Amino acid sequence: MAKYKIIIEYDGTDFVGWQTQENGPSIQSSLEDAIKKITSETVSVFGAGRTDSGVHAKGQVAHFELSKNLSLDNIRDGINQHLRPLPIAILDVKEVNDDFHARFSAKLRTYEYLIINRRAPLTFNKNLVWVVFKKLNMDAMKDAASNFVGKHDFNAFRSVDCQSSSPIKTIQSCSIETNDQNIKLSVSAKSFLHSQVRIMAGTLVEVGKGKFNSSDVRDIIKSRDRSQAGATAPAHGLYLLKVEY
Repeated sequence: MAKYKIIIEYDGTDFVGWQTQENGPSIQSSLEDAIKKITSETVSVFGAGRTDSGVHAKGQVAHFELSKNLSLDNIRDGINQHLRPLPIAILDVKEVNDDFHARFSAKLRTYEYLIINRRAPLTFNKNLVWVVFKKLNMDAMKDAASNFVGKHDFNAFRSVDCQSSSPIKTIQSCSIETNDQNIKLSVSAKSFLHSQVRIMAGTLVEVGKGKFNSSDVRDIIKSRDRSQAGATAPAHGLYLLKVEY
């Protein structure tokens, strides 16, 4: 058996998420179908991050095994051919050791959340960025974002659907970059709670609106109370940017 690691880019708008489900098309099932068409093998594709419905990826990582060796170019090009016209693309393919696992071998995952702050509605990229109409204090958001760095109990930033055994997570970096009306939140950690980054983004937008300040964010983290944090930001602003091993 040969094991392959793939890097995937996708627009998650019209999918039920990464994971195969019965209620609609998923990224995982789409990849498995495409691989079967080029290899005649039924494979299981394992992803580094199980992105929710509407969430996108610029650097999702997955692996699968085949009983025969194929050239890396043929794997990439063949899968891409059979994925068309779906908004999913294989960016890179590598053969990896037997002990590699896309999910469990990952040392760091980086997500980014994209916001446009303007009064006018979006005509382009409607499903690729969150538009916030009220003027945001971007400097206050930058200052507050630093509170998330470090090891904390993130129960206040945890979805009710989260199945993680512990709310303790270590955020390696959390920063906001701005360019005119564009805001990008970047967050890196080994792993995250369900909807954690989206709740962090929603809370930072409340900081930008003046509802919270930096000290309030520290207090929200300490409270461990989901009701104290901001709303969960829309899925369509979130991207899995990269996974490091």
